[in-house]
Amino acid sequence: MNTGPAMAMALLAILSREKSTLGFRLSIMVEGKNKPLQIWHTETDSKHEESHVNRVTDEDIQSVVIELASPNVANTYITCPAQLNRALGIKLPILVLIVKNVKKYFTFEVQILDDKGIKRRFRASNFQSVTKVKPYICTMPMRLDEGWNQIQFNLADYTRKAYSTNYVETLRVQIHANCRLRRIYFADRIYAEDELPPEMKLWLPVDRQAS
Repeated sequence: MNTGPAMAMALLAILSREKSTLGFRLSIMVEGKNKPLQIWHTETDSKHEESHVNRVTDEDIQSVVIELASPNVANTYITCPAQLNRALGIKLPILVLIVKNVKKYFTFEVQILDDKGIKRRFRASNFQSVTKVKPYICTMPMRLDEGWNQIQFNLADYTRKAYSTNYVETLRVQIHANCRLRRIYFADRIYAEDELPPEMKLWLPVDRQAS
């Protein structure tokens, strides 16, 4: 995979970098931008007409988001970077997804490089009940609350626990159906909700905010 300086510079020209007194964050998908999937490749299952990756208005947060929907979660997804021979090369260890539970099967996958020079994959699914660790892939269950969720995925911690090695960088992120997405970003650490700027907070419906 190409993770050279030219690739890194090209990606950083597109990615949304945010640095503040709160630390460092790097967004790879922000709904609300003109081209939120500019650095992503989109794949849909042609065998099912209802399979799609579209921008839709979410009624709960009254905002436009990305929706991935398909009866076949394996064949409908978005993957970053768009070129399969490229790699992100992001060293920040915390992956955060602001995602909506649409009460259907959903899975996402992250490919990382560890300090042994080995590429590992972590796959989380809401239809799996146990964690399984194999030499190159770790699959695990994922529980989502109703409505919008903030998934904080500690890649450094998972790499240590699953493989007794150290996380170096993220190579690829792949999000499968079925879900709605508002933002995907990396951070230097896990932040409490009250530490985050408004654009990175978990949006809740008005009636839930008031309760």
